[in-house]
Parts: sequence; structure tokens; C-alpha cells
Amino acid sequence: MEKDLLFYNEYEQFYLMARKSEVFRLFCEKAFGMDFSQDGFSDISQTDRILQYIPKNEKAYILDIGCGNGKMLGYLQEKTNCFIHGFDYSKNAIETAKELFSIDSEFIQGCIGEVDYSEEMFDVIISMDTMYFAPDMSDFVDQIMKWLKKDGVFFVCYQEGDVMPKTENVNTTVFAKTLLDKKIDFDSIDITRETYDMLLHKRVIANLFEKEFAEEGNIDWFNMLIGQTEYANRPYEEFAKVMSRYIYIVRKERRC
Repeated sequence: MEKDLLFYNEYEQFYLMARKSEVFRLFCEKAFGMDFSQDGFSDISQTDRILQYIPKNEKAYILDIGCGNGKMLGYLQEKTNCFIHGFDYSKNAIETAKELFSIDSEFIQGCIGEVDYSEEMFDVIISMDTMYFAPDMSDFVDQIMKWLKKDGVFFVCYQEGDVMPKTENVNTTVFAKTLLDKKIDFDSIDITRETYDMLLHKRVIANLFEKEFAEEGNIDWFNMLIGQTEYANRPYEEFAKVMSRYIYIVRKERRC
């Protein structure tokens, strides 16, 4: 079954590399502002937007869908003292998460549609580029809303033009249409321009580390990083025609 999961083998190798590579750790710090072993389009400015939704006067419970090796959750826990939960289909990622963050935490290896939690368990649920992995997005949104507390927040970063096809605007994505069909209200932020700028910066930083990646035996990962930035190797106006990135804020208490 694992071989049939989207990008499964690639992510197993990726998290094995991320665990061992000092060069990749330094690259992430320089390119994204913090090392969360990022693969793709998220940086510290996107993560810091989550902080305002985590309750400060109580022990909050947060869940990261597709948590990778848990480094982003660890950062949020350090900032807010929250209890962190995460699941990911990658065995290598979850093993690392359990080793790095053993206090007030729970990490599960599992897939969307298979992992389940109690009703009204979480104050904040996070999806950083993981909604695309849902076999049935409508069913998964129902499940997420069940997991959220009555005043909980679902924070989603969502990319188009990569795994998901580019649509017209923030209201026409598969995710947005799923919410609208269910009469679930949301706020949204178009971060396409800042994503373009981030990718250009990522490309510059990756090139600075080419020699170090090669010396470490990880030149293939350097090539992957450069390949990920090819989207932005064009004027912004052209980039925006084929790529877009949005943040969605979904509050359980609000309905259309």
C-alpha cells in the first residue's frame, strides 16, 4: 500500500536526508528563516501567522496534518507551551519527531482518512500543503470540523499550479469550493507574491550551498531544491498565471 501513496518513497528518502544533513539544516535556516526541514513553499512568516490563533491562557491542543519530522510543531510549542499532536505517513519523519519532541506530544504514523481523534479535541488544526493528499476532501473536512473545539481554528496553506491545478482565484480552489458547498465560512489571504519572492530567495540560498551539498554527497537534493524554484525563474506576472498560494482561516463557530 505504501508504494501507492502520493510521493511516499520520495518523502521517506527526504526525511532520512533531513535527519542526517547539516548542510540542509543550514540551508533551511537561511532560506526560510528557521529549520523545519521544509520541502516546498512555507517559511517562518507563514508559520508565525499561526501563533495568533493558539489560546494563551490555557493549555492549548494543536494538530498538524502531515507534520513531517515535527519541527514546526516544536517551534509552536516553544512559543506557546501547547500540547502538540501530529501525524504523517512517513515512518522516517515520525521516528524523528518522537525523538526530538517527547514532552506534551503525540506523533502517529498514518494517512489521511485512517487516523482519527476525539470530537472537539483541538484548539487549532494546521494543514501546510497537505489537503491535496486527502482521498476525499469533503469527507476529510467533515472529520476536521469534528475534531475542532467549538471555537477552534483550522489554518490552511494551499498551493495551486503544482499538485493541484491552477484555478481562477481564492474562492475557486477545490478546498474553497468544498467549504462553500458545506456553507462553512472562511477568511483568506493571497500570498502568491510573497511566495514568489520567497522562491527567488530560496534559489539564491540554494546556489550558495551547492558545493557543500556536493561534498556531503547530497547533490541530488540540491538539484531538487533548484528544480522547486524553477516556477519563479520568470517575471512575477507570468508566475501568477500558473501558480498561486493562499492561506485559509476557518473558524468552527462561523457558518455562511
